[in-house]
Amino acid sequence: MVSALTLDEIRLAAGQLADHVVRTPVHRLQSPEVEQVLGATTETWLKLELFQRTGTFKARGALLNVLALSEDARKQGVTAVSAGNHAAAVAFAAATVGVSAKVVMFASANPLRVELCRSFGAEVVFAENAHAGFELAARLAEQEGRTLIHPFEGRTTALGTATVGLELCEQIPGLDAVIIPIGGGGLCAGIASAVKLLSPRCEVFGVEPEGADSMHRSFAAGEPRSIERVATIADSLGAPYALPISFALCHRNVDGLVRISDGEMRAAMRFLLRNAKLAVEPAGAAATAALLGPLKERLRGRRVGLIVCGSNIDAATYARLIGDEPL
Repeated sequence: MVSALTLDEIRLAAGQLADHVVRTPVHRLQSPEVEQVLGATTETWLKLELFQRTGTFKARGALLNVLALSEDARKQGVTAVSAGNHAAAVAFAAATVGVSAKVVMFASANPLRVELCRSFGAEVVFAENAHAGFELAARLAEQEGRTLIHPFEGRTTALGTATVGLELCEQIPGLDAVIIPIGGGGLCAGIASAVKLLSPRCEVFGVEPEGADSMHRSFAAGEPRSIERVATIADSLGAPYALPISFALCHRNVDGLVRISDGEMRAAMRFLLRNAKLAVEPAGAAATAALLGPLKERLRGRRVGLIVCGSNIDAATYARLIGDEPL
């Protein structure tokens, strides 16, 4: 049985992180186009985690995990495996605490994310794909004694992401719904826990790409499940499986799940550029895509919070994704 997060734990985590991470702002999404598409009575707020250290929410969970290491573990250093955002967050956390980091990234990783990791002093090694990456990280942990910081699983990670929900509920009281992107589920596990503790009547929705819907399959099965392959432009939402802790916390606190297509994410990226002047990676547009698509009628006329989970994307890739040409 996975124990629920408590408000005292979440507030303690927020205090531990306060000197090192950003209390990210919220922004009311307003324009004639927003009103035309979503309706005049729908009130939409963006929680801007793209302005977080390293460019995504990942800095919170990674730093909380590194802060929790024993002195002996700190001497041995840390490792991580990631398409980029989690690796960058672990590199940042290691630099903040003063420990060594050797991170595993996929051969397809965005070059901007690779350089971000190196900018924090991490050593970067590459693996052909996600499965090879996890195997390599496990070997680094065994052979070099490094602590593996998982990209989404664990109560400490969930406590880190729960601080996003804590901030949002303090910044915008009385929300009717919150929409959260899901990759492995660590972000949703934490935010959903905090929202239900602080605002029990607020509905929580998770959103996954159609080509990476491991949480949908897990909810249907009643236990964590994997997918055969990841097929989405949102690489940072491309977890190949769900795991027990993040699954249990999501299952306990999430009111509904929706899927979105790559095309809907690309349209939402353009929508955010036009109406909020935000250039976000596909994952950062996922919650907006859900509101523009499968949740539009259900949430019409309500106060809705959207988690803009991050943006680490180079100009050339961004330009290609927001273009009208098929990929």
